[in-house]
Amino acid sequence: LATRLNELAIEKASGEFDGSVAPPPALGAGDEQIGRGAAEGEELVKAHHGSLSRERRLQIEDELKRGDLKGLVATSSLELGIDMGAVDLVVQVASPGSVASGMQRIGRAGHQVGQPSVGKIFPKHRADLLEAAVVVDRMHQGLIEETYFPRNPLDVLAQQLVAMCAMDDWALADLTHLIRRCANFGDLSDEVLGNVLDLLSGTYPSEEFSELRPRIVWDRVTGQLRGRAGSQRLAVTNAGTIPDRGLFGVFLPDGTRVGELDEEMVYESRVGETFLLGASTWRIEDITYERVVVTPAPGVPGKMPFWHGDGPGRPLELGRAIGAFVREVRQLDGGAAIERLQQRHGLDDLAAENLLSYLTDQAEATGVVPDDRSIVVERFRDEIGDWRVCVLTPFGAQVHAPWAMALQARLGEEWGSEIDLMWSDDGIVMRLPEALDRLPLDELLFDPDEIDDIVISRLPDSAMFAARFRECSARALLLPRRRPDQRTPLWQQRQRAADLLNVAAKYPTFPMLLEATRECVNDVFDLPALRSVMSDLRSRKVRMVAVDTDQASPFAQSLLFSWIAVYMYEGDAPIAERRAAALALDRELLRDVLGAEELRELLDAEVLADLELELQLLVDGRRARDADELHDVLRRLGPLNRLDLEARSVDGAPVGAWVRSLLEERRAIEVRIADDDRFAASDDAARLRDAVGVALPVGLPAVFTDPVDDPLGDLCRRYARTHGPFHARDVARWLGISETRSAGALERLVSDGDLLRGEFR
Repeated sequence: LATRLNELAIEKASGEFDGSVAPPPALGAGDEQIGRGAAEGEELVKAHHGSLSRERRLQIEDELKRGDLKGLVATSSLELGIDMGAVDLVVQVASPGSVASGMQRIGRAGHQVGQPSVGKIFPKHRADLLEAAVVVDRMHQGLIEETYFPRNPLDVLAQQLVAMCAMDDWALADLTHLIRRCANFGDLSDEVLGNVLDLLSGTYPSEEFSELRPRIVWDRVTGQLRGRAGSQRLAVTNAGTIPDRGLFGVFLPDGTRVGELDEEMVYESRVGETFLLGASTWRIEDITYERVVVTPAPGVPGKMPFWHGDGPGRPLELGRAIGAFVREVRQLDGGAAIERLQQRHGLDDLAAENLLSYLTDQAEATGVVPDDRSIVVERFRDEIGDWRVCVLTPFGAQVHAPWAMALQARLGEEWGSEIDLMWSDDGIVMRLPEALDRLPLDELLFDPDEIDDIVISRLPDSAMFAARFRECSARALLLPRRRPDQRTPLWQQRQRAADLLNVAAKYPTFPMLLEATRECVNDVFDLPALRSVMSDLRSRKVRMVAVDTDQASPFAQSLLFSWIAVYMYEGDAPIAERRAAALALDRELLRDVLGAEELRELLDAEVLADLELELQLLVDGRRARDADELHDVLRRLGPLNRLDLEARSVDGAPVGAWVRSLLEERRAIEVRIADDDRFAASDDAARLRDAVGVALPVGLPAVFTDPVDDPLGDLCRRYARTHGPFHARDVARWLGISETRSAGALERLVSDGDLLRGEFR
């Protein structure tokens, strides 16, 4: 690449960029640079990417606009605005991946009226060359892919609702009207909107996951919405949609921010090592919990950093175009093919010959080259003798991902074991059991009318769903940062997201379950395209060809490279696969071995006493400071009388006024339990009515009076979560029911594994 950049500099000096001028002898990377030399300490070329600090990026952009830089090595993070600096030539490394991206990136050149945008593309490998050739042709024709916008992204909606209510009080009708004026939410239903408001107003149990606590107050009778204390800070410190990957900040000793590094790279680095960031080399002086401290190390070789990310996948339009291109070029003779590649696709002599050789090598290996009318299923043995099967198609990852997911489910059911499988833009690759002596051709075909249901049913068990659930929950403010300047390690985010998913899985209408599914199905997958491919296979418009080879064909080799990358660094995985089954000792057997006295001695009485004070919110720092927090006390602990509420509020608190406001807003109700006047959160109205038989006040919204599945069991679980070891009679006394009923409910919870029974006191 350094050689070609020198040649391009000569072409620029001569006013030619079209390759018609024969270049002079090539210069190597270590040879003299073209043009004037750099003055002492002067930088002619700099780097620009998203992991640089914002201040550094803005500084570099200003230098480009002023013409101080002769070159800039940039990613797509470089803004494309009307005030862009004068750029003569864009050098794109690797295929841009889509026509739209190619137009945007090459379009950075020639930002003057009447000036053409000129660019050179340097593919990284032969499969990349194939895609780049088709992208260039479609760029000339202006065949940009169809643009889609996310429909009903519930995570963004949740974030915006918290921010809106934090700033102003809203009537539900006005809020709904404003939201639906946005194209993304134009068809948002009342039911789905109400579901998100339920989430934000605390309908789901925050005692099981603390971040489910209410963010807004929703008076369901008057239809008024307002933010709770702390909601504005929460929205401001967690604003945005870019997923948090737990990147380490890179800082100089004086605190100046230099950029960011991937968590995985930092774990593989040591103090004293050097690495490249931007156009400079840095030496690691210290690695702390949340930052890497560095000093400049000019002139010292350094390792290249890396960052993990997800690509959007090849659009189906481009995939079909690649397939049609392969089929058409294969039908031409050598001279005509070279001419087409040069005239329509912008390839030079070497690239054109390389691409034709690539297609010829594939034809010799498999007999058929994958195109828009042919899918090749190739089988060969890997280095250790296992079968690898590659399904080679050009249709792109948006088609291959759901196809692979359905295939994995089917093969797992038929063979009784999980199949290792991976997809990319160029196909699907899987490892099969050695004993399997046939290609799974029949299993590759699915009924177009059933494929959607198969994929959606398989989705919750996938690593993709786990990752998307984590990201959308963070956007919905369910996994917030503690401080905006403090990083949260990615592995901790995954653990917290797994805990949240455990709770959310109990509620099929939980908004972020729906949102994670929507993102996978609509934003990541292209299920209509997959149905189209399945229909074409069924009607024989597309044929499937099976071949056995001695080694991976050229097309399969690019797939295998992606396979190694996936299984070397595994990312998110579903909870069932990431957690070993928890081993629980048999308490009856343990009692026989230790004896009752010894078992009680395992639990420190003083620790239990301190724990109960903490759980009962009777310690400093846990007491209510306003009406919203008093509402949280009722939601967490259940029905309490006035004295109980005063004990759990800060000294001098106007508890009476707080209670009146909660009753007026219908967030709390007054009930009589066991001859005691108590207050309870309205969320518990149906539970208390059905489990204890209390009379409910007139006018409660239906959402609070709809029956729940296990009212007495819910109340018993809550008592257990907020107390240390207890007896059935304690629950009976709290709820004013017979000990027989409480013992029966507790016994059922023990059988379900929710509670443990033994001599704990």
